[in-house]
Amino acid sequence: MTSDLQKKAALVTGASSGIGEATVRALAAQGWTVFAVARRAERLAALEAETGAVAIPADISEDDDVSRLLARVTEAGGIDTLVNIAGGARGADAIGAASTEDWEWMYRVNVLGTMKLTRAFLPMLRAHGEGTVLNLTSTAGLTAYEGGGGYNAAKFAQHAMTGALRLEEVENNLRVIEVAPGLVYTEEFALNRLGDRQAADKVYQGVEKPLTAEDVAEVVRYAVTAPHHVNLDQIVIRPVAQAANHKLIRKG
Repeated sequence: MTSDLQKKAALVTGASSGIGEATVRALAAQGWTVFAVARRAERLAALEAETGAVAIPADISEDDDVSRLLARVTEAGGIDTLVNIAGGARGADAIGAASTEDWEWMYRVNVLGTMKLTRAFLPMLRAHGEGTVLNLTSTAGLTAYEGGGGYNAAKFAQHAMTGALRLEEVENNLRVIEVAPGLVYTEEFALNRLGDRQAADKVYQGVEKPLTAEDVAEVVRYAVTAPHHVNLDQIVIRPVAQAANHKLIRKG
């Protein structure tokens, strides 16, 4: 099948905020057909009106929603690119004080949600002949840190799943990309994780230029629009101020 840019079509999860929302904008601006998926219908509707993306409210961790999503996208002509951005963190407790509920939530959205959606769309991507799966993981999935045990575990699992998928699907000419951001300032990530605006603001305090959602979306856009034979297996993106997970320059 043709890989002509004007016929490119992507499904982007986590599209109601942050990196997912920015990725929908970036791909739509380049002429792609974009299916924007998230749970919050009202935010998707606004994004649809702005960008022309096709809004499909769904919870990717729920089997019935995934089945409905697959049917809707199939009816609309299908996709060649799946961009798994939905995910997140909850809590910053040490493992000795871990919340089972938080850990289960992180596994459900980061690992099982990604698996369920990928599993559902693999036959379509294989049939296309030049399919792409991009998983947004995190540097938390590459290096552990104190207070990050649950998020580390979920993102390490998603990182491993991405590597396994690449090995399993190479014979189907499926391109599998991992983008692993470090510190990104978005409206909701730290707030959702810590549950308190003051605590969330401290995450970024003194960091002159953290990454933005648009920075990461531009990397995603570049990775999926490169010629299909070019596979950017793993892209680690951090602000210059963050030399490693444990070394972050704060001023003031």
